[in-house]
Parts: sequence; structure tokens; C-alpha cells
Amino acid sequence: MPRFSVIVPAFRVQAYLHACLDSVLAQSFKDYEIVVVDDCSPDACGPIADEYARRDPRVTALHLPRNTGLGPARNAGMGRAAGDYLIFLDGDDTLFPEALQTIADRIDATGEPDVLMYDYARTYWTGRSVRNVLAAHLDEGGPARFRLTDRPELLRLLMVVWNKAYRRAFIETEGFTFPPGYYEDTPWTYPVLMSAGSIAVLDAVCVSYRQRRRGNILSTTSEKHFDVFDQYDRVFAFIDARPELAQWRPVMFRRMLDHFSALFASRDRLPHHSRAAFFRRAAASCRRYRTPGAPVPRRALLRHGLLRLGARRTYQALSEAQRLGGRLRRGSATVRRAVRGAALRVHYRIQLRLPLRSRDAVFTARGGGGYTGSPAAIEAKVRELVPGVRTAWICRAVDAHTVPTATRHLAPGTFGHWTALARSAYLVNDAAFDRGLVKRRGQVLLQTHEGTPLRTVGTDLLDRPAAARGTDFEQLLRSVDTWDFSLSANPHSTLVRERAYPSAYLTLEYGSPRNDVYHRAGPADVARLRETLGIPAGSTALLYAPTHRDYRRVQRPALDLERLVRVLGPQFVVLARPPRPAGPGGHRAPHPRIIDVSGHRSVETLALASDALITDYASLMFDYVNLDRPVVLHLADIEAYEAARGTYFDITTFPPGIVARGQDELFDIFATDHWRGSRSAQLRAAFRARFCPYDDGYAAERVVRRVFLGETDGLPLPVPSAARRTPAALPAQDGAGAGVKN
Repeated sequence: MPRFSVIVPAFRVQAYLHACLDSVLAQSFKDYEIVVVDDCSPDACGPIADEYARRDPRVTALHLPRNTGLGPARNAGMGRAAGDYLIFLDGDDTLFPEALQTIADRIDATGEPDVLMYDYARTYWTGRSVRNVLAAHLDEGGPARFRLTDRPELLRLLMVVWNKAYRRAFIETEGFTFPPGYYEDTPWTYPVLMSAGSIAVLDAVCVSYRQRRRGNILSTTSEKHFDVFDQYDRVFAFIDARPELAQWRPVMFRRMLDHFSALFASRDRLPHHSRAAFFRRAAASCRRYRTPGAPVPRRALLRHGLLRLGARRTYQALSEAQRLGGRLRRGSATVRRAVRGAALRVHYRIQLRLPLRSRDAVFTARGGGGYTGSPAAIEAKVRELVPGVRTAWICRAVDAHTVPTATRHLAPGTFGHWTALARSAYLVNDAAFDRGLVKRRGQVLLQTHEGTPLRTVGTDLLDRPAAARGTDFEQLLRSVDTWDFSLSANPHSTLVRERAYPSAYLTLEYGSPRNDVYHRAGPADVARLRETLGIPAGSTALLYAPTHRDYRRVQRPALDLERLVRVLGPQFVVLARPPRPAGPGGHRAPHPRIIDVSGHRSVETLALASDALITDYASLMFDYVNLDRPVVLHLADIEAYEAARGTYFDITTFPPGIVARGQDELFDIFATDHWRGSRSAQLRAAFRARFCPYDDGYAAERVVRRVFLGETDGLPLPVPSAARRTPAALPAQDGAGAGVKN
């Protein structure tokens, strides 16, 4: 008997059925069967099901003699199911990797509940994937198993069949089946949850719910939407037959009102000629099942009251008034934004005519992010070495707390922001300032850049449209022409950028100020950072920081982190910093040994706190080797990445550490300790010698002395040999984290 029976009804989903079935067959958990129910589909669903059944004995293809609809098709699948648990998956949806293993683990951990509820992500035809906004209701805290009366808020989740696993013995004992018609989930999910003796939740994204551009049955215009009345008749009949469920009648009444209101408000579901009849049927159902007691939000009171009274014209007038009010509010907001924008432009022009403030310097990093990177290291050194200077940092309000108290915070798009850009003598950034910036005579602009370039940048992207993604190269060059100084960490960066960003600026090959901290922090600093991040004492912390994929619209993780921590064992934790946007937020949250640091402002802090780095093409690898800690490259898609983005040298022939071309190979590298062996140390030393010749903890001082103090004699300052440099050491500990460095 298999653990799971995955029931897949199929009707007019030939374009998606392969992906659906492949997502199940690719699961690492193998104890399951798949029952594909061909609901007499006129397309190729039947032959596709037969093809999979021939290839894999776990797949059964069941062909219905006539089209019955989604509910009866699922019933037919249940009739053939033999698994301990039933899982329903629509033919155009897919399972996330490791979904079945995650579900099985949670079922075991919660003692075989009657129903397990899990999460999903909506995947749009554009490729964008968004996690369920009500995921907080799936919090796994509290009792592992409970009844619906203990957590009634679960009814706020989408009441569909495919976000739950059902114990088959419970379903068969209760005699649950699906009715025919639209909204067949309604008289299934509510009765199942109300009568379940035990429910558990799983805070994990297990299903990708495809939002098709066209073709969703429930979004079509049809009188079949009237089936909703029959479905709620079945729900109330079920409650009436079981007096112990009477407490749920007010709740179901309110949910019925909400459902009817949503259907009537949707202009593309009901034919125009049938809207009046639908409203009359809705009012009749409201009068028949009216059960006061469930709280109703104030905004819905009037709507519910009009629906019960059958006041259709008043209801429609109210809806139209609300829509008109919404349009007026949006229009008013647009006008306010336009007026404010015009005022800011006038203000900036006026400020440009006023004298420069010779002691003012304005800094920003990463498009208005928090206080971080080379601009932050330089700003701190300016306050230390340049007397009388006034510094300001441009960042969003949410990041204002990261700015030192001695530094003025400026919010982007404010009058203070534009005043600073117009009148500060020094402008420092690692990206680009606002395109409206006018570089004044006497202003000094320092471009620090974000690390050493491996991937193609600047005008070298002209022949790589997938990576350029509509880059305005004329605007790019106008911005480059404002640079007075371009900071470079090594000769490689100098050569690349002088070609990719052609202009008359002066290159300062002084090292990377953001790496100074790697040579100035001590073991006590590192220990404090590890404690702040929640890294358990004695653990080995792996920083996972992949880069953005230009050839993908939606960024999906290339590495299964849950499987990684299972393979590595309890002594390892992973600091996960995936590129943004990363889709629905992973497959499980939170995992006790996966620490989400995607929102952490400072990658330097994360690097200091970690024992080793797993990355791919990210420039972080060039900085991380300053710490003389292991680096592992996971390059599973190097051919696609090279084709789309391109790199300046073959990272596989000159890497900073051991290279894995696939996930299993990476697991082996860690299982055999190859990741921190002598070969890893040799590769790291050669990489550091080539790309970190000036990183010694004094790069920011060299920059400040040259740019802000005008010193040229004796610069750059002498740089000690690599052998004499002392990067930050990990704190001494008795556990697995000790002795990582080679």
C-alpha cells in the first residue's frame, strides 16, 4: 500500500499535463501512486496519461466514457486509490520539489492526522510566482493536532481540495464524495474540516497553482455559476444532519454571503441577462439559511443586508458608487504626485544656482539601500580623517536605522535629497544617482562600484540583450561622464571597467573599502555577529549567496537547501541569501537549520559570521577570499549563464575553491570534506593573490586621503604581502565550526 495516492483529473490541459506529472515523478519521496483520470478530454490528455502509465508502473491511466466534470472525475480517481493519504492535484498545477517528502515528514511528526493543510503559490503565465498572502495561518506553533474549533481561522484560507492531504480511511468512513457542477470543492472542504477528528498544518509551499491567462472554468461567463446555490444547499444539509456541528451554521452563512457577493461583483462570470435571477436566488438562499451569530466586518454589513433583502438595484448602485469613489481617489493621488514632482524639479533648479557647500558630502549605496558597502566604509573614514565635514546618507525610511547617528539621513525623492545632490561638494555611490542629476562645476563624484566583475557589465552588454534588458546605454554613458574617480580593487577590474565604461575619469586602483572590515574585525566581533544571526555555538555556518539569473524572469533556487542540511547533518546551518525576487519564499519556513538572511543589509556581516561560502557567479567570491575561508562554486547552469550574460574569464579554470557542476556533486564535496581540503586552500590562495592585491584593511583610508584631502604623495599606501595580512579569524569553539580555515 503506497503512502500517497495523487489523483490528477485531466480535461483540456494537454499543454500542462506533462509538467504536472513530471513534478510528481521527480519527487525524492517515492512511495506513491498517481491516478490520472481522463475525463473524456477532447485533446491529448488521454494519450499523455497512457504514455506515463507505460513508462512508470506507479501511474494508472483511468479513462471515463463521458465527460462528468471535475467532482465525479475525482470520485473515480478515489475509487482506484490505494494510498494511506489522498492528495488531489489539478492537471495544470504542479508540486514543488520535495513537497511529498515534506508532507510525509509532517504527517509522521503530527501522528497521522485526518487532514493536513499546506500552502501554495500562485504562478502566473508570465512566470511570476507569489505565495499565498494568508500563509501566517499555517503557523506550526501550538498543538501538533487539533480540531477546527481550536483554529477556526483556517477557514480564511482558500477552501479548495488541492491544498490538503486526506487520510483515506477517514474519507471512506465518513463517505465523503464530490458533487457534480461548478464549485464542487465547497461541499467537500467545509464538511471534511468540520468533521475531522484531527487536523494539522504545514507551513510549506507544496503546490504551484497555475493562473492561466485564459481558460479557467470558473472565470468563464456561464449560467453554470448558479451551481453555487446547490453546493451551499449540500453544506447546510450536512450541518443539519449532524447536530454537533450546529455551531458552524453562522460561520457558513456568512461565508455563503461573501461567496455570493463575490460572484455577483465579478462582471465576467454571469451573463448579463441572468444577473437579476442570480441575485433573486442569492436572496432566497440568504432567507432560507439565515443564522445570526458570526461577526461581520463593518464594510460588509450593508452589502450583506441588501443581499438578504433582495435589493438588487440599491446593491448595484452602492457598488458603482464604491467603484467611482475608488477611481476618484486614485485620480486625486495621481494629481498630487504630479504637483509634487513639478515642485521638486523647480526646487532642484533653484538649488543648482546656489553656491556649493565645500564641506558637504553625500553618500548612498545599492540604489538607496541601507548603510553598507564601500560607500559606508568611506563615509566612516571621512568622518574620522576629514575635520569639519558634514556627511549625509540617502536611503529609504525603512533603512534609516542603519545610518550612524553622526550622519544625516535623507529619504529619496525629498526636497532635502535634491538639495544635497545640488549643493554637496562630494557625491559617492556604488551604483548610479538619479538620472535627473546635473553634475556641477566643482562637484567631485566618486564611483566605488559593487565588487570585482566576473559577469559582463556596462557597454559590453550591447550584444547581450537578454542581460541588458532594455538598458538605456546613452543614459549609462551620460552617467559615466559625471565620474571624476572610479575605484578599482585590482588590475582585472581596472582593465574591464575602462573598456566597459569609457570616459575621462581617473581610476584609483586602491583596493575595496568594503573589504577593510575583513582585516580589522577580531574573533570577538565575529562571535557577536554569529550570536546575533542565531547561529548555534559549535555549528558550521555555510553562507549560500547565488547571483541573479538574467535569462530567467522569475528567480528560482538552484540548490535544494533542505536536502543539503539533511545530507550535511545537525552540525551545519545555512545562511540563505537568494537573489530577489525569489518567488514564493522557498518550500518550508522556517527550517531550524536554514536561516533566512535575504533581507540582511550587510553581506560583509554575513561573510564574517560564516565558515564557508557557497555561490555561483556572484562577485562576493572575490571579496570572501580575503577571509581565507573555503569557497564552493555551484555551477549547474554555467552554459545557460554564459550564453545569456557572459563572463570575463572561465571561472572553472581559475576558481576560488572547489567547483560542483550539479547538486549531487556538491553534496559529495561536503560529505567527503573536499570543500576544505588542501586543494581548496591552494585554489583560494591563487585567487586571492590575483584579485585582492590591495585589500589590507586600509583601502578606505587611501581613498579618503586622495579624494577628500587631495594627497597624492605616498599614495597608494604600502600594501603588505599576502603572507603578512591577518584576516578576521573565527572564534575558537569546541564544535564543528573549529578548524574550518586551512
